[in-house]
Amino acid sequence: MSEPAAPEPKGVQAPRLFTAPPVFQSSAAQEAVELAAMAGLELFPWQQHVLDVGMRERADGQWSSFEVAVNVPRQNGKGGVIEARELAGLFLLKEHLLVHSAHEFKTSRVAFQRIQSLILGCPDLRKRVKKVLNNTTETSITLVTGQSLQFIARSGSSGRGFTGDLNILDEAMSLGDDAMGALMPTMSAVPNPQLWYLGSAGIGSPSVQLARLRRRAQAALEAGEPDPSLAYFEWSVDPHADECQPGCTEHDDADDPHAWAKSNPSLGYLISHEFVRNERASLGSGGIFERERLGVGTYPSDEADTWQVIGEDAWRSLAAADAHPEARNPDGSPIPGVLSFAIDVTPERSHAAIAVAGPWRGGTHVEVPDHRPGTGWVVERARELHERWKPRCWVVDAGGPAGSLIPDLEDALGVKVASPKTREIAQSCGQFYDAVTDQSLSHHDPAPLATALAGAQKRPLGEAWAWSRRGDGVDISPLVAVTFAKWGLNADVEDDIDPLDNIF
Repeated sequence: MSEPAAPEPKGVQAPRLFTAPPVFQSSAAQEAVELAAMAGLELFPWQQHVLDVGMRERADGQWSSFEVAVNVPRQNGKGGVIEARELAGLFLLKEHLLVHSAHEFKTSRVAFQRIQSLILGCPDLRKRVKKVLNNTTETSITLVTGQSLQFIARSGSSGRGFTGDLNILDEAMSLGDDAMGALMPTMSAVPNPQLWYLGSAGIGSPSVQLARLRRRAQAALEAGEPDPSLAYFEWSVDPHADECQPGCTEHDDADDPHAWAKSNPSLGYLISHEFVRNERASLGSGGIFERERLGVGTYPSDEADTWQVIGEDAWRSLAAADAHPEARNPDGSPIPGVLSFAIDVTPERSHAAIAVAGPWRGGTHVEVPDHRPGTGWVVERARELHERWKPRCWVVDAGGPAGSLIPDLEDALGVKVASPKTREIAQSCGQFYDAVTDQSLSHHDPAPLATALAGAQKRPLGEAWAWSRRGDGVDISPLVAVTFAKWGLNADVEDDIDPLDNIF
């Protein structure tokens, strides 16, 4: 008689990486958990643990943790943590303004719909609601006692001017210096503010703030001294390294269900083992499964050796808020043939960037109108920009990762895409560098471009050089794109496409 199969492991409720301030007197979490249950939201032990630690208070009534960061793979239920914390802020703590932001507004809208359903589905909470707005200018819930929960996207100027008692930063893996720079100063006037970051594993250069928080947590753990203001929770595995020998037991195997349980606290509850097995088979060993399901992220560094090619001071000095390419007629209509656009894609195809260059006051102005994860959005966005601005050319390195987009681009745009030859790639990099040196270049100081410059270095290309990434996790696609866009202002748009090896 065969022995019964061992039960499949359930999700581990305790995070692999954890630190929290040691000084506190009490926690408001129990009331928050009970309120959530009253609204129909039952929380798992790991979610309750996050709330218990994150809502600890000192004897003076201040939050023990100014910042709370939850780094957990997708579909584990981080939304439940957010909803319970927001319900508590509105109905228990009477925080005046709660701001929920996400990288994209569609994510904020889904979060709004979820908590709206919880509140309006509970008579005791519904009767305390004064108004609910869900239109093109505002998405919010306001109580009769004045508390308000606002939902915004972090793009553009959204969120500037909001002074939140509670700031929920969803999709924290896409959170950079620009958003933090807009938020932090507003909180100085709040008596007892708190920041909650919630997201999944780092995705490279966009994960600037999450990388900082993670480094602080790691430093605290290494020193054996908790961070005095940060509560950090991370569910992830410690993956095998290249030097690991067969049978290594110090690191986690991506095919081991126990590794799945370590990184997914809701495995066996919200996520089935069968789904993870299918996910593993479908995603393979290219790193996507490790990032999305095992929490193995890529985080930008904060090393002192950044800005190796172009100095930060030199770059920042060229920022001009009022600079725009001279590409319009007096009546505001675009002047055809003035601008040049370019596209670049990271080698792992995780991100793509569209850049533009045009004349401005005797020099060149460059911008990055779009930089997003993936590549599926690029052709349609290029078509929109082409129809609006009618540029002189589009530039794509035929031998680089973006080269695969050229046939679809040419079909969508109705023009031939210009592709620099090897010597022209070197020339474009030299021209960009010279323009910075002689101060004939301007920009709006976009965060993706500054991050790319901070993480870029030179690599030999014949007797010249080209842009290269300083290390894994550095996304230089915005930098490569603006370099090509500037080159395109004087390129021969009839050049034949010359297939090249991937040199970026």
